[in-house]
Amino acid sequence: MKFSISSADLLKKIQLANGAIGSNTVVPILEDFLFVINGNTLTISATDLETSITTNVDVISDKNGAIAIPGKILFDTLKALPEQPITVDVDDDKNSIEITSSYGKYKLSGDNAEDFPTIPKPDSTETVTLSAHLLHEAIVKSAFATSNDELRLAMTGVYLNIDFTKITFVATDAHKLVKYTFSGIEGDVNTSFILPKKSLSLLRNALPDSGQVEISFNKSNAFFSFGDHSLVCRLIDAQYPNYNAVIPVDNPNIMTVTRTDFLNSLRRIAIYANKTTNQVIL
Repeated sequence: MKFSISSADLLKKIQLANGAIGSNTVVPILEDFLFVINGNTLTISATDLETSITTNVDVISDKNGAIAIPGKILFDTLKALPEQPITVDVDDDKNSIEITSSYGKYKLSGDNAEDFPTIPKPDSTETVTLSAHLLHEAIVKSAFATSNDELRLAMTGVYLNIDFTKITFVATDAHKLVKYTFSGIEGDVNTSFILPKKSLSLLRNALPDSGQVEISFNKSNAFFSFGDHSLVCRLIDAQYPNYNAVIPVDNPNIMTVTRTDFLNSLRRIAIYANKTTNQVIL
């Protein structure tokens, strides 16, 4: 199997999928990218068994095939190359590849593609569609409030409540709480689940500035599809706390301030705050 592609185009796709690769000495193949050629389309996948990313890119190929390639050395090699056409020659018998560029040849030992974990695929007809811009904004405004305490598993993720035409993102670490709601989604779904913070961080970085995102889900996973990319994440299996119980229903204390003035005041006074509690009295 042999294919040709721009080094910059391949690097761009590798960078997108690289976030799903972790360091795993128990299952070394999880440190690989899976390359699958079908026609003139290269599908690149990466997974840590919790989050999986798949992306497609056009290539010029002589035949179909697949191989798993160590992620770090491939990523570092592509970063070191200036933009230029490259040829990737795969030796199916030895599970190795040779990258040919105008600056030389680079040989890498790979792994059998059949040993790469199977990435879950959507098996549900329940889907919703929403703006990539709105989804990105919701992640930015909620994920920062999640907890790092693994003993409070539910709080380490962001709770999503889909109520037909509106969706609510909730995050809390028991000290601060964010509830962000927006409408305008397309779908006939009423459900809720908890998404891991790492998966949302990868999704945020991968989302385009415009366009639509299709979300589907089952009891175990959530699936995000947009453009040539898809992201799958395992849902957090835990009961989210009743966040509405701590939000005052009738609160007469409302204050309106200029955002920049408020932030600047906090930055100045925070210099003198207790380094343990970081509390500031308003």
